[in-house]
Amino acid sequence: MSQFEKKFGKYAIRNLSVVLVCCYAVGYVLQFMAPWIAIYLSLDPYAILHGQVWRLVTWILIPPDNSNIFLTLLMLYFYCSIGTTLERTWGTYRYNVYIIGGMLFTVIGSFLMMACAYLFMQETMPAYGGPAGFFRYGSMYVSTFYINMSIFLAFAATFPDVSVLLMFIIPIKVKWLGVIYGIMLAFSFLQGGFFSKFVILSSLFNFIVFFFTSRNMMHLNPKQIHRRQEFKRDIRRSAGGITKHKCAICGRTEVDSPEMQFRFCSKCDGNYEYCEEHLYTHTHVKGNS
Repeated sequence: MSQFEKKFGKYAIRNLSVVLVCCYAVGYVLQFMAPWIAIYLSLDPYAILHGQVWRLVTWILIPPDNSNIFLTLLMLYFYCSIGTTLERTWGTYRYNVYIIGGMLFTVIGSFLMMACAYLFMQETMPAYGGPAGFFRYGSMYVSTFYINMSIFLAFAATFPDVSVLLMFIIPIKVKWLGVIYGIMLAFSFLQGGFFSKFVILSSLFNFIVFFFTSRNMMHLNPKQIHRRQEFKRDIRRSAGGITKHKCAICGRTEVDSPEMQFRFCSKCDGNYEYCEEHLYTHTHVKGNS
């Protein structure tokens, strides 16, 4: 993956969890102002093949839940927090691959669901008004709920010993919540119908891939992960020779972040160079005169 990261890392979306929450906010507003609009935003493979290609993207706007606005806000804040933590730990590129991979698997799963329905369930389609109604009914099962669940499961696998307050009172380690959620998902999969099985499996396939490809990373705590990243940076620096740019705050160079912009500050006394994240937030260095 390092070769792909070197080539495509500059296209990774920073603060992807915040972007997702903003998409949910747009979805909540649309559902509040025009509840019927979800029919035209959902991931309906039958409609996509008949020209409604925007559904490949707009289904992300459908929020995971809207029954209780207070609990929804807490849930979104929680997922945004743990997602940001994962992005800082894994790196922006790897976190993008994980989330976008989950979305891609969901889209692929919806088309496989349609193919299986055509092959094995043709006799049940008229019950929902033909193929179009059948798949529109099934598409309402697809949302970002299980994408968010995959974020939590990845967080539990990466930081198993981190404690959270269950119901704001009971401290419990994240790994046990991950086990509970895993059992609930397995039960939902076994007890669910045709649509729910496809949605659960395809949406969580990114976690399955992550689990089997990153088992050697799961036992590491954040400090160990940080040391490993620093070691890799030192290796790249020694292999790449002298760097041209280096941030005076975080120490990053163009080797660490090829897409990063570096600038000198005209208000600091001396030749102090900063990355784009610290150029406008650092404390200016002044002489003793």
